[in-house]
Amino acid sequence: MVSLGFDLKFGDLYERSGLEKVDLEFVGWLSEAHPELGEALAAARRAPDSLDTKAESDLILALAPHVDDFIARLFGIEAQAAALAAEHHALAPLYVCKRMFVQRRAVKQYRGKLDELTTDAMAQVEATLSPHLEVNIASPGGELAFARLVGEWQINEDAHTDGLEAAAAYAAWATLSKQGRDRHGNGILFKNPGKVDPENLLEAKVGSVDSPGTAVEAWAYSGDQLRRRNGFGLTDTGCGLDKALDQANYCIFCHNQGKDSCSKGLREKPTSPDQAAPFKKSHFGVTLSGCPLEEKISEMHTAKAQGLSLAALSIIVADNPMVAATGHRICNDCMKACIFQRQEPVDIPEVETRTLKDVLALPWGFEIYSLLTRWSPMDFNRPIPKAATGKRVLVAGTGPAGFS
Repeated sequence: MVSLGFDLKFGDLYERSGLEKVDLEFVGWLSEAHPELGEALAAARRAPDSLDTKAESDLILALAPHVDDFIARLFGIEAQAAALAAEHHALAPLYVCKRMFVQRRAVKQYRGKLDELTTDAMAQVEATLSPHLEVNIASPGGELAFARLVGEWQINEDAHTDGLEAAAAYAAWATLSKQGRDRHGNGILFKNPGKVDPENLLEAKVGSVDSPGTAVEAWAYSGDQLRRRNGFGLTDTGCGLDKALDQANYCIFCHNQGKDSCSKGLREKPTSPDQAAPFKKSHFGVTLSGCPLEEKISEMHTAKAQGLSLAALSIIVADNPMVAATGHRICNDCMKACIFQRQEPVDIPEVETRTLKDVLALPWGFEIYSLLTRWSPMDFNRPIPKAATGKRVLVAGTGPAGFS
């Protein structure tokens, strides 16, 4: 049996009166430890419309570590939640190295000078790096070992000039050359976002098939681009934590500038201060209105990148309680409206689904998700359900709107 913290009973999670108790415990616990934050939450709940979008985002992310801690304590899974957060922190060197060293230093240094990285030069580079790496750089764990090594050397760059130069040469070769990309095909560290050509989203070999009296043009795709359907089984099992965090860190957290187009839509430049600018359209004329639920995607990415999976899920569920049926399984309106329009967009659905999976894998994971669909600490307008009206509603249709 689950033993809840704060003297709460399991049945409290499923009754409105019990949810009031849960919320009171959270508010009291928060206010005792952080009075100013508790008052900020109370003020936001008293007048939720008084918050501008930036202030709302800031408050959500200030609450995130405390929501994470409260839920873990409520279900008695502090150790497991800490272990999950530790997995996130252990991978962090990958994303720091990718952004700050590989992309901003190595690739810039060698762009247009790839011919300097000859076979002999790369042999010397690997000879310099190998003694300092615990595993082969091309093996599982090799990229993380490389990132950690670079981070250690950068603490005292003057003492590791030769090593960092070798690391920059290898990073440029692995990122820019075909041989390097092939060697690290499934990796993360040495992978730059590709340019988007709307007319050629998948690379195909164009050929012809003989037909009576003429030759018919045909397109063929390689085996790794195809997913065979088998009944109603999923053809895409989603991504691992490392790749989800890669996408979360690829996001530039647009909520800080109020330009989170993935959530609110990508708009044209305004022509009048009194009127909202119209939404942009894609190459194919699709309106780029962003997430239909206006899910707080950038804030979710920020929390997930910080290892706050429980809080990240609570941010998602505040707007999208049926996240179990969205994510990488169904919609990508958010990706279409991503601020990156000329290069690969952030794979938001994968991060969303991975966040849910990580919580469901915890002890009492389903109960946590279930609770967050009824008690929503990140929803300042309505943290618990309204009182029952006594009325019944018939819902016709079982699409996403219907079953929500």
